[in-house]
Amino acid sequence: MTTPVHARPISERIDWLMDLSRAHSVSFCSPENHLARQRYLAEHNTQIIAMKCMDGRIHLPYVTQTPLGVIHPFRNLGGIFELGWPYLGDMLADTVQQAVSQGRRVLIIITYHYSKGSRERGCAGFDCDREAAMNHAFQIRSQVEKLFGTGHRTVYPLVCGFESDEDALVLHGSPEQTLDLSTVPVSRLGDMTAEIAALCPDMPEPVQRDLLPLVEGNIRHVNEIRQFDRELNIEHREWVICLGRGFDFLHAPNVALIIGPYSPDLSHPIRQAAGIIKKNMDSGRIPDDGFLLLCSAPYQEPGTQKARAELKSAFLADFGATVIREAFPELATRMVTRSAILHWPERKLEVRGS
Repeated sequence: MTTPVHARPISERIDWLMDLSRAHSVSFCSPENHLARQRYLAEHNTQIIAMKCMDGRIHLPYVTQTPLGVIHPFRNLGGIFELGWPYLGDMLADTVQQAVSQGRRVLIIITYHYSKGSRERGCAGFDCDREAAMNHAFQIRSQVEKLFGTGHRTVYPLVCGFESDEDALVLHGSPEQTLDLSTVPVSRLGDMTAEIAALCPDMPEPVQRDLLPLVEGNIRHVNEIRQFDRELNIEHREWVICLGRGFDFLHAPNVALIIGPYSPDLSHPIRQAAGIIKKNMDSGRIPDDGFLLLCSAPYQEPGTQKARAELKSAFLADFGATVIREAFPELATRMVTRSAILHWPERKLEVRGS
């Protein structure tokens, strides 16, 4: 019988992780996926941004059956964002501005997640409180409107719940007005254009049209999920802390805690993540022989951009390791640190040593 990944020695777990990143890059760059992505973007012009939790279960391309690279992710521990954070606000504004300069509208999907089967499978960042997570998503929506306007003709913020037991999306027109895709049979796919228009009457028609494939894809996905008995992975078994950007390949549940480089106080989420790793070791959910601190920064082009990414990643590795040593000195003796850069056009991870 094959030993589960989370129970293997740390060196084998790291090898498995690197294999996963290489496989993701190969898949992303394959002719079939490249052409599918190009065709999709030609047919659906809206730039789609997703703000989501670090939880590996929240893998929107998979649950909406859209090509890899179409949805632009912003991920952070607990799905907690504040658009007043200078780096996050600048990055979001730059992403929107680039899309607008190309004549594209922008759909910002603001997610929160929960489990209908067990409160404990909800978002740890909000103490598994669905209401609190949803309220935070609507706060982000208000901040997006403050940044880009309330008319929604160019930038449309959409709050979207993610029910993780069945990977079902719940679209919000308001906190009370929802479209729960887990309740929609495949036979009603043809009704979804009217349903979206009724739920979000102020959403521009081109954005409605480009949201439709995600909605239809999720309905099909939920129907497929129900065809087999699915393990729900109740227990936390994370053994990786990811710090930075470029972790799209990590869509396996209960493997990694991903911290985006957005908050002005990165030490707080790093300590939170290290505390979760320590609990996982103390409880025997993962071996106590080690855990991985993996830091990454993306770059588009060689030269200055690549050199800057190397400096960013090295800084994050030093900073993260220092925070963990100060907060959890005994845990830090079992820390393996890796600094990496990611070539964004190929989603190729290039890893440096500790």
